[in-house]
Amino acid sequence: MSTKKQSLFLLLPFLLFILLFFIVPLVYMLLSSFSNSDGFTLMQYKAALDNVFILQGFKNSITLSAISALIALVVSLFAVYAMMRFSEPIREKILVFMNLTSNFSGVPLAFAFIILLGNSGLFILMFEKMGIDALSSFSLYSWSGLLLVYIYFQLPLSLMLLYPIYYGIQQQWKDAAALLGASPFHFWTKIGVPIMLPGIIGTFSILFANALGAYASAYALTSSNYNLAAIRIGALLTGDIFAQPELASAIAVLLGVTMITAMLLSEWSIKRTRRNLQ
Repeated sequence: MSTKKQSLFLLLPFLLFILLFFIVPLVYMLLSSFSNSDGFTLMQYKAALDNVFILQGFKNSITLSAISALIALVVSLFAVYAMMRFSEPIREKILVFMNLTSNFSGVPLAFAFIILLGNSGLFILMFEKMGIDALSSFSLYSWSGLLLVYIYFQLPLSLMLLYPIYYGIQQQWKDAAALLGASPFHFWTKIGVPIMLPGIIGTFSILFANALGAYASAYALTSSNYNLAAIRIGALLTGDIFAQPELASAIAVLLGVTMITAMLLSEWSIKRTRRNLQ
């Protein structure tokens, strides 16, 4: 058996896994979104786009995803800048910790926040006993609570994506800029940030897509009390009275198109930024 055939044989389980758990569900979802009891139809998409409640879910999802991605990106930019001042062994330990926290999401993350900031959470009760009203108007089960949870699970991912970008800024560039009389502020504004900008845009698009498809944490916190596109898909699949999987498939396709559009816009922005730097 040739080397190429051996490689294909070893890849067969992985390809089979991709086929069964990605390609087949995707094709089924597409076919389901264009069908009903009478056969092929576009009524599912018309129903989704004419439904004010579903459109509101898309608006809330896009807004929440964009704001959480932007805040996590800005915080991570300063955090990684501070990380680069530590030694290599310390940075590696921080990255290991970030990798662990990036996997802490979904229902366990929501449960942890409920323990800390729920109606009878640790910090809420502690502040009440201390006579501090800082969290009296805060509700974990509202938009602000969801935003806080989204920022939390976006931060580790953002940090791990930005770290290699910072690592690419070579020390000799800083030394050359310093010899020419440039301050650290001028180096980062004129050289560092423009070089990193394509990577920053790409990181933002990944964070946006990551938040747009999040379901478990939002559902565990708000159930159906806050309108998000992902929660609407889940509600239509389970159905309080009867399920509507075809309409859920149409919403999922529209959500996927939104993600792809954001990624394409990001790719266009990256290419344009790189052209301007050349």
